[in-house]
Amino acid sequence: MWMMYNGQKTAQEEQAQKIKQEKIDKAKKAKEVATKQVLQTVVDTTVSDTVKLQKLSGALGSFAYSATLPSAKESFTTIENELVTLKIANKGGYIAEAVLKNYKKFEKNSGQLVELIKNNNANFNLELQTKDNRVLNTKDLFFEPTLTKNGNDQILSMKLKSGANEFLEYKYVLKANDYMLDFDVRSQGLSKVLNTSKAADLQWDLKTYRNEKSVSYENRYAEIYFENDGKVDYAGLGKQEDETLEKATFIAYKQHFFSSILLSQTPIENVKVSSTDLVNDDKIDTVFTKQFKTTLPLAFKNGELDYKMNWYYGPTDYKLLNKYDKNIEDIVPLGWGIFGWINKLIFIPLFGFLSSFMGLGIAIIVFTIIIKIAMSPITFKSFLSQAKMKVLRPEITELNEKFAKDPMKKQQETMKLYNKAGVNPMAGCIPALIQLPFMYASFQFFPSAIELRQKGFLWAEDLSSFDQIFKLPFNIPLYGDHVSLFPILAAIAIFFYMKMTSGDQAMAQPQQEGMPDMGKIMKVMIYLSPIMMLIFFNSYGSGLSLYNFISNLITIGIMLVIKKYFIDSDKIHAQIQENKTKPKTESKFQRKMREMMEQAEEQKKLNKK
Repeated sequence: MWMMYNGQKTAQEEQAQKIKQEKIDKAKKAKEVATKQVLQTVVDTTVSDTVKLQKLSGALGSFAYSATLPSAKESFTTIENELVTLKIANKGGYIAEAVLKNYKKFEKNSGQLVELIKNNNANFNLELQTKDNRVLNTKDLFFEPTLTKNGNDQILSMKLKSGANEFLEYKYVLKANDYMLDFDVRSQGLSKVLNTSKAADLQWDLKTYRNEKSVSYENRYAEIYFENDGKVDYAGLGKQEDETLEKATFIAYKQHFFSSILLSQTPIENVKVSSTDLVNDDKIDTVFTKQFKTTLPLAFKNGELDYKMNWYYGPTDYKLLNKYDKNIEDIVPLGWGIFGWINKLIFIPLFGFLSSFMGLGIAIIVFTIIIKIAMSPITFKSFLSQAKMKVLRPEITELNEKFAKDPMKKQQETMKLYNKAGVNPMAGCIPALIQLPFMYASFQFFPSAIELRQKGFLWAEDLSSFDQIFKLPFNIPLYGDHVSLFPILAAIAIFFYMKMTSGDQAMAQPQQEGMPDMGKIMKVMIYLSPIMMLIFFNSYGSGLSLYNFISNLITIGIMLVIKKYFIDSDKIHAQIQENKTKPKTESKFQRKMREMMEQAEEQKKLNKK
């Protein structure tokens, strides 16, 4: 009975859904037929303008006027400068093609320019509600183009007319040598035609074309960014992500190294954005990466629309975007907090300076050397602390054995030994922690550096993509179907570095009762870390792998120099013995810790009584 009941319920739901879908399909079909009839009427040259206007009025109302003009045909107007070519369609008045002149798809010599918009992958539509209860979509209506020039500025006015002086206008202004163009949306004399009590929904969709060598790597960095109430954020990288924005000032469709951005000087309320991942299988889904959609309700003021906006079609270049002073540089994922500041204040200026007068591969090597030399005092502190702990290890081991049955007493005596010897057990950890933000910042910086795109070094044809040296006839899960050389070199460098340091680290940290054996953990990490490098970096940009390879080589070199010329175990031992004879003053923290231990010891004695 339960199965019958649920089966009947499911059947009813399916029937209801089917009826609902049939209604949607029927309405869609009716709309398509109406649109087809309108287009047929528009192109019909056998009837007079008066008869044509009468036929069109039944479907388009006042906007039938625009369909009778000579511009009511499938044609385009092109505006371009040194950087970008834009084609604007008469039908819909929107940008139908956006081509970047200075960037190639996939690889350097592909012969194909980066095309952000082509072959109807974009939709830009303003939904208008009329006073006579019609719902019209600007994407189906014809605009009248007027192209003028003001100095080097190209000004294209696209007008959807309901009369000689009543219209909806999209105004494009493209300046010389600029990816950003002004875009105004305004209406004139339409307060008697449109229902202005409700906002007009501006719908902007983009199905993003793949432009890079690896579709999966590109897709990882393709996402919607937006500024909502003054804060820049993104929708996320899930299969389907949806957000509602309270006050949006820009929406950015980011495609790793290229972006399409719509900005508004007036914050727009209740904006809805969505992102759908189109790459289910990177062997099959190789044309598109994401489907982005946005709905922006444009409110009427005094019965008219008047919005000052901007379009940006260009590279996702932090330095370029930062010049516009509109916060759009924050769409470049440089990391949050201190990681972002390291990238903005150190990595970007330094690497930009180096790459301005040397090859990108050499620039990465020099950049790495400078960073590692700057961090060498911290590295020295860490090694020195390890050496001191190594010298103290026999005494600490003796305390562990002596107070094996009394952990509290063992801890007290260990702290006394550290205090007398002038050794801080945390001194080795703090330098390592200081270096971590720089390491994480590099993982954010190199994948975002558009300077590396299609720039070769040695065998790597593109430092922003993987440096394949061999194509595998099969696919290895997590690893891929190719072999990259720089990750292998980086993995080898990590292996030897950890091999050289694991012994000192194990000797520096005596085994504590109830704590994991660091010696065994380090033995596992010696082999685990290189394997992780091979797996996760095989499909990453080779610039990052080159940085890690050089970084570990330099660290090994610095470590060898420090050990040979700066650290003498006998001198350290003598210094520690001398420190033991000197009177010591406790810090507030040390005194507090000692008092807590003494109180715990007294409580322990009372409990035994």
